[in-house]
Amino acid sequence: MKFHLANPGNTKLFTGYAADHVMVNRERYSSSIVVRADEIRTDWQIASFNELNEAHFEYFLALQPEVLLLGTGTRQQFPHPRLYRALTNAGIGIECMDTPAACRTYNILVEEDRKVVAAILF
Repeated sequence: MKFHLANPGNTKLFTGYAADHVMVNRERYSSSIVVRADEIRTDWQIASFNELNEAHFEYFLALQPEVLLLGTGTRQQFPHPRLYRALTNAGIGIECMDTPAACRTYNILVEEDRKVVAAILF
């Protein structure tokens, strides 16, 4: 699916997605990425949902989002709460959803000027 949004400035928004990739500002990504309004990170080294561990979630502490949206691929999956305990202890909300829902929700929250991070898995 492709999105058509007005994008003032250099805000990073999802502009499309499919089972094997997402597009941010019309650039295609087919491996796990982290997206904030002001940047795209490709250094979150994880290949699949089943590989998630505490360190993968601790990565987000330095980014200090209000909420982390975890896009878990083509179907919604939920990591064990002990994996993201550091985030909840820091007051960071986490929402797990399939990747298309994470992309749509991220765009809405960014447009509302919320401090949101989307972590997308494939």
